[in-house]
Amino acid sequence: MRTDVNGLSWRKSSYSNSESASCVEVSNDLPGLVPVRDSKQDGAGPVIFFPAAAWVPFIRAVKRPS
Repeated sequence: MRTDVNGLSWRKSSYSNSESASCVEVSNDLPGLVPVRDSKQDGAGPVIFFPAAAWVPFIRAVKRPS
């Protein structure tokens, strides 16, 4: 499956350093999918797509205090 990511709105992870080019970005523009990219690649690098149903438990687990 090929999905066009041109024109998606991207947002940086809140854990990314705002002064650095090193960051992870996600988009909420594709229903049912969560595109993720590493913007160190100038925003034109590869994009990984996660099913939205898998993304929610992942975020909960990441936010869970250890």
